[in-house]
Amino acid sequence: TMSEAAKHPHNVARETFIEIDGVVQPAPAPRFSRTHGAVSHGPVAAGENTREVLQSWGVKNVDDLIARGVVKQSASVK
Repeated sequence: TMSEAAKHPHNVARETFIEIDGVVQPAPAPRFSRTHGAVSHGPVAAGENTREVLQSWGVKNVDDLIARGVVKQSASVK
C-alpha cells in the first residue's frame, strides 16, 4: 500500500515520500544537485480550480460546461 511504501526503510532513507498538509505523496523527482524540486502546497480538492484552469486555457463557455455537468466545480468554490 502507499502507507507501507512510505514507511519502507529504503524509501525513508532516500526521502522518497513527503508529507504536506497531512497528505503523504511522492517527493519531486528527479533530484538535481543545483536545482532542488519543491512542492508549494498539498493536493487540491477535485474541482477546486476547474474554472481558473479552463479559463487559463482560453475556454469561453466555462459556466455553461459546469451547468451542464460536463465538468465539475467544487461546491465550496464560486
